[in-house]
Amino acid sequence: MTDTLHVPILADMLAEGKKPDVLFWVGCAGSFDDRAKKVTKAFVKLLNEAGISFAILGSEEGCTGDPARRSGNEFLFQMQAMQNIEVLNGYDVQRIVTTCPHCFNTLKNEYPELGGKYEVFHHSQFLRELLKAGKLTIQGGAFKGKRIVFHDPCYLGRINQTYEAPRDLLKALDAELHEMGRCKKNGLCCGAGGAQMFKEPEKGDKDINVERVEEALATKPDIIATGCPFCKTMISDGVSHSGKDVPVLDIAEAIVQAGDLS
Repeated sequence: MTDTLHVPILADMLAEGKKPDVLFWVGCAGSFDDRAKKVTKAFVKLLNEAGISFAILGSEEGCTGDPARRSGNEFLFQMQAMQNIEVLNGYDVQRIVTTCPHCFNTLKNEYPELGGKYEVFHHSQFLRELLKAGKLTIQGGAFKGKRIVFHDPCYLGRINQTYEAPRDLLKALDAELHEMGRCKKNGLCCGAGGAQMFKEPEKGDKDINVERVEEALATKPDIIATGCPFCKTMISDGVSHSGKDVPVLDIAEAIVQAGDLS
């Protein structure tokens, strides 16, 4: 990624006497999962397009510890968290943006109790602020008039009450935004939260992601949008299970495609 896009490393910037306005926390999914890496690249393109001074930690970034804590390994969570906090505080990081609601929630709400206090944004919040400030222009492009349904990630929506930022961005695409019956504070989990992403589901009549995709497809969407790498994987797999051919996109990907920035 760093070979084809302008992605500064924080340590290198500081060595040059420069300090970024915000640290982009890439996250494990955004670094290693092929589908999530596309979101990472899309968000970097938008940061570059808006002229934002940012940097990543690179090899110094570790897992936030969210999966460890959710699966009950508090000791491992604290080890991972303290290592990250030591790095972040050592660089005097003040502001962080991430494309993963799990990282967002952990950095924002759980690191402070361990000494890591930062201003943390989900990328939908950050991009909306850039839009409002006139630093980012969103075009309708191929999405103009398209039917889009948005799936609320649990760690963005119900846990952090962030519902409108992603919707405002999708509306800026001049698209028809439709809602599922269960949305916002009543949204249904995709099935990946609480470290469920890393285990096989319990026996039952239907997997949660299949149930959720059925609700999304009932709105007859042209695109299913979300703002979480785990949700994107689960919803994409659910769409494949349904046999339908409906694209599943992160908000950043949709904005990049609409503006022909790819």
